[in-house]
Amino acid sequence: MDKKKELFETMPVPKALATLAFPTIISQLISMIYNLADTFFIGKTEDPYKVAASTLAFVLFFVMSSLSNLFGVGGGSLISRLMGKGQAEEAKKVSSFSFYCTIGITLVYSLCCLLFMDFILHAVGASENTYEFAASYTFWVVIVGGVPATLSMALSHMLRSEGYASKASFGLGLGGVLNIILDPIFMFVLLPRGQEVTGAAIATCLSNVISLVYFLVVIASLRGKTVLSLSPAYFISGASYFKAVMATGIPSFLGAFLASVSNMFVNQLSSGYGDIELAALGVVKKIDMLPLNVGMGLCQGMLPLVAYNYAAGNRVRMKKVISACRIAGLTFSLACVVAFEIFATPLVTFFIPDGATVAFGKIFLRICCLATPLMFYNLHSTFTLQAMGKGPESLILSICRQGLVNIPLLFLLNTIFGLYGVVSTQLVADAITTLISTLLVQKVLREMKRAQEA
Repeated sequence: MDKKKELFETMPVPKALATLAFPTIISQLISMIYNLADTFFIGKTEDPYKVAASTLAFVLFFVMSSLSNLFGVGGGSLISRLMGKGQAEEAKKVSSFSFYCTIGITLVYSLCCLLFMDFILHAVGASENTYEFAASYTFWVVIVGGVPATLSMALSHMLRSEGYASKASFGLGLGGVLNIILDPIFMFVLLPRGQEVTGAAIATCLSNVISLVYFLVVIASLRGKTVLSLSPAYFISGASYFKAVMATGIPSFLGAFLASVSNMFVNQLSSGYGDIELAALGVVKKIDMLPLNVGMGLCQGMLPLVAYNYAAGNRVRMKKVISACRIAGLTFSLACVVAFEIFATPLVTFFIPDGATVAFGKIFLRICCLATPLMFYNLHSTFTLQAMGKGPESLILSICRQGLVNIPLLFLLNTIFGLYGVVSTQLVADAITTLISTLLVQKVLREMKRAQEA
């Protein structure tokens, strides 16, 4: 039996999930490390204004990341379902269409950031102490390095959708390792003192360019063995799948985009209490990326398995994959809560030894980490719906979690409880969204059962 077919159809569920999820988790962790690397090395300057500036600018990078989900997750999920139906030629059209659309939409976003940078940075909370640093980081990472970053992420999603999880993970991991190596070189050797934020940004940009080159080489080397194609000849015919790609892509995009918008409001409200408080919350958000990235890796490994078996009609195997992923993710999330509660002070101090920043950061971390299990549960529910191509349901969940629930709560809790209300918002929002996600997933499973019985 073909190895890819065995992976999707007959391999024991825990082994199949581990085969796709483990490399993805590793790449997510390496990506997390290189995101943390900027904060870590900038923190070595012991300048909370520079840490705060990178926190502000990184929100714009997360918006860009959400754009990669639009066609990366949307196209990838559809590619897996087309494979489940045995329609390899149609999958080629989808991959080409997704590739060139990612380039186009990123160019538009980068141009908007260039033209309206002053307005955007002040809107997300930049002050006179942080503006110049934030502008420099935005220029190199979002404007110059935007297309390589989004294409790398989109291509990793598409490779994973066909079962090439190791190659997808290595590409993202390569960028992460390079960033860790290049950060101190650009920050403390090549550029003059005071330009550390610019150095970190250039290192990130260059790492993303090299990562993209790797993905292009891999896809070229797989020619004849893969359903993925970057040929412009497939682009026009692939446009017929626009609605199908958007059905899954828009909820994934909106979930990430609204999270970025929510973070913008968090930064803006936090900066009103002071740049030290903003720096502390920025460090906590980076530490909190560990359970988020592991959960994301698990769900990304789960998605092609669920999509393939859903399209192939193997509902029993599909449900086993969903259950195995949920148990693994919740177990890890709870372990992180315990660790963060116990080691909050040394974890924050590791990133920035400034006493005032640590004092706020350890309290913020102990509050924020409580949302971790709920966050994974909602993330898992969203990916499950996306894998089955349930656009309306996943759209509702994405909008509710970071939009309709999170953002109004943010301003309400800020008004009532001040800074600690801002910090507690995600916990309350995820608790409410857990109820919504449970109802939506159960609704879809009941409909699926009725359809099978009929």
